[in-house]
Amino acid sequence: MTRKILIIKEEEYICTYFIEDGEIVEIHPGPQQETQGQQAVLGNIYIGKVQNIVANIGAAFVDIGGINCYYDVSQVSHAIFTKKAGKKPLCIGDELLVQVSREAVKTKAPTVSSNISLTGRYAVLTSGNTRIGVSAKLPRPLREDYKERLQDWKNEEYGVIVRTNAKDVPSETVLEELSKLRSRFQELKRISLSRTCFSCLYTAARPYLTDLKNVYTEGLSEILVEDRELYEEILEYSRREQPEFVEKLRLYEDPLLSLGNLYSTRSVLEGALRERVWLKHGGYLIIQPTEALTVVDVNSGKCVSKKSRPDAFLQMNLEAAREIAKQIRLRNLSGIIVVDFINMEKAEDMQLLLREFRKVLSLDPIQTTLVDVTALQLVEVTRKKLRKPLHECCGSNNLP
Repeated sequence: MTRKILIIKEEEYICTYFIEDGEIVEIHPGPQQETQGQQAVLGNIYIGKVQNIVANIGAAFVDIGGINCYYDVSQVSHAIFTKKAGKKPLCIGDELLVQVSREAVKTKAPTVSSNISLTGRYAVLTSGNTRIGVSAKLPRPLREDYKERLQDWKNEEYGVIVRTNAKDVPSETVLEELSKLRSRFQELKRISLSRTCFSCLYTAARPYLTDLKNVYTEGLSEILVEDRELYEEILEYSRREQPEFVEKLRLYEDPLLSLGNLYSTRSVLEGALRERVWLKHGGYLIIQPTEALTVVDVNSGKCVSKKSRPDAFLQMNLEAAREIAKQIRLRNLSGIIVVDFINMEKAEDMQLLLREFRKVLSLDPIQTTLVDVTALQLVEVTRKKLRKPLHECCGSNNLP
């Protein structure tokens, strides 16, 4: 597989496009500048203050400086307190280290966690889980090797996770990065004791820089940046954090053909914000995000097939399954996703469809799981939420 990354500065956004085998598979827009009131930036670490505890839902609300954030009190056993206001595990007035783990979504407040996670290119250090973990997407021999090498890292304060990106680098590189993450974590704990409440102790990298940490390096040929100022910033970051990217970084300068026009980024973005997606053989999908979940409906549309009706429906559903997996990743849909495929009479056809759907969902870099099929033949899928879906970042009325 060949991969490219495009980073384009638009009027209000800086958009990152991931391309695999010539096709745009992910779009990550982010604001050019953080405006006031957007302080709860994903990944930032603050000294927060507990304002309220709602025992019946197992939650508290923590102020990080003018923004009240949701906090799951089950995490308190791992909390790093800078000031205690009482003897209970968690009290109103307590001050503690928290990290923004989920951005605000519509009416929901941002979520903060006392499980501090520091993410590197190849590994993650987390105070919320003390186990030694290795990505399941790494080959089994490599997973076993890392588990053995990391036994000396076992402790009661933090855990470590080796990411999928570690596949193509020497283990010494991963261990070196883990040592840097450990030093950063210890420094955070040290400086937190002398900082005032609401201080921001760690500022996460801008989204387009964070995106570079998450891309698979296998097959990555180039990173194209259209704006010179942006190019210089990414070059400096790459030299400091990811030197292997420096030789792949390119400044795109063509006054006659913009990078967006060269790769048709606007038409792909507009398509990813539409409700209807046409399939190759005439069927179509209707994709409707709601507050609680996303609904995907498969329709036969203009499909005309010479095959028998059951076989035609199976082929249509298989085509739809592949496209749905692509759209989930392209639109960055998360949470609960319910798919209404065209009903099929044969149980073996349904099993074939589910096997294919699981296969294509497993290609998603973000954890995506086919959960079950309901009595009404609705297929339930869940996808881990890491950032806002595309339609919330740039709705159809605010396209970059």
